[in-house]
Amino acid sequence: MKFLRNIFSNLTDLQKRILFTLGALIVYRVGSFIPLPGVNATAVLHLFNGDNGMMGMFDMFSGGSLSRMSVLALNIFPYISASIVIQLLTATSKSLTDLRKEGESGRIKINQYTRYLAVVLAIVQGWAVVRGLESMAPVNGLSAVANPGFAFELSAIVALVGGTVFIMWLAEQVTARGIGQGASLLIFAGIIAEVPSGIAKLLSLARVGQMSPAMIALVLGFVIGIVALIAFMEQAQRRIQILYPRQAMANGVMNTSASYLPIKVNMSGVMGPVFAASIMMLPAFIQRFVQSDNLTVQYVLGFFTYGTWSYMILYTVLIAFFAYFQTAVVFNSEETSTNLKNMGGYIPGVRPGEQTMKYLDGVVSRTTAIGVVYLIVVCVLPIILNTHGGMPLMIGGTSVLIVAGVVLDTMNQVKSYLVEKQYSGAVKTQKKGRFRN
Repeated sequence: MKFLRNIFSNLTDLQKRILFTLGALIVYRVGSFIPLPGVNATAVLHLFNGDNGMMGMFDMFSGGSLSRMSVLALNIFPYISASIVIQLLTATSKSLTDLRKEGESGRIKINQYTRYLAVVLAIVQGWAVVRGLESMAPVNGLSAVANPGFAFELSAIVALVGGTVFIMWLAEQVTARGIGQGASLLIFAGIIAEVPSGIAKLLSLARVGQMSPAMIALVLGFVIGIVALIAFMEQAQRRIQILYPRQAMANGVMNTSASYLPIKVNMSGVMGPVFAASIMMLPAFIQRFVQSDNLTVQYVLGFFTYGTWSYMILYTVLIAFFAYFQTAVVFNSEETSTNLKNMGGYIPGVRPGEQTMKYLDGVVSRTTAIGVVYLIVVCVLPIILNTHGGMPLMIGGTSVLIVAGVVLDTMNQVKSYLVEKQYSGAVKTQKKGRFRN
């Protein structure tokens, strides 16, 4: 034990963060295999056999926890749903808007409200799952629940809610003490864990002659093209030149300092599609676990059936909405304009103040429109090709976007961390040199 402590103490801060992140992901994967007490996992797995629709995507995002019906079956999606509700309320409620403007203390309170709401949603979703399991028809003579009743319902709901709370805590620990954004990394880990099984299915189809070599090459080429598009668009940005007042040098020459304000094309990142996908998953979740004979309910849920044109239209609208909404949350043109004015900076040809704010709003709106088209191509086009084009894609565009986006974001954070450490080291060395002189 002392030997391991000595090894860990000799590591750099970045190495400790990377090891902590890897350890947290391992713990998350181990937890996804802990079964829910009183549930026959074989009967539940029968529901997901051959399901490449919305529930299959939900199961992929959870790393197979839902099909195995583990204690982490709900995963982090109650927290994501709660984040959507709180962000929408923040945009419409004056009290929450004022709370967000308080800085760090306000952000902590809003995060606390999000956790409380996530627990409530987890209880509701857990109850829906438990009731659905109890109402499932026996599979090969085996019931999904061995001993249905109040005792099972209470213990299962507590286990599911506890799993969600544990994942929320783990995601926050990764964000604070590791590398990358915790929630995105956990979803990333679930998707990556399911990729080998998807490749195995693709190879098995080719082995039995259901897929030709040309189709396999087409699928691989399409995936590589999507990854290349994501890598390009996630780094794409519109740079706005910022000029600062001229300063007189010692020799009398006037100097003009300039910098650039980078505006990312996809400023919403992966959270916009994740929010849209989480909302589209909810009807499929209800349809699968809460059976209803009401024709009106079935008709409404039919609009959310994976692969239908109504589903793809709704998905497209949600992607566009959350892309603009998340961009508005991330980028505040009024605050940016005020900061530039206070620092004496200005955009060439644009007056400081309100005109700068309107100019920034226009630039962000146009770049976000390009980003929305890109997100729709990445997330919706694979669904069309899979359901209407006969291309057997084992992994959706949203999953590829999350994987590539998380990898790029984590790499950028590592680079920023290294640059910060190098700068801090250079400053310390310079101060030591001055002290010695």
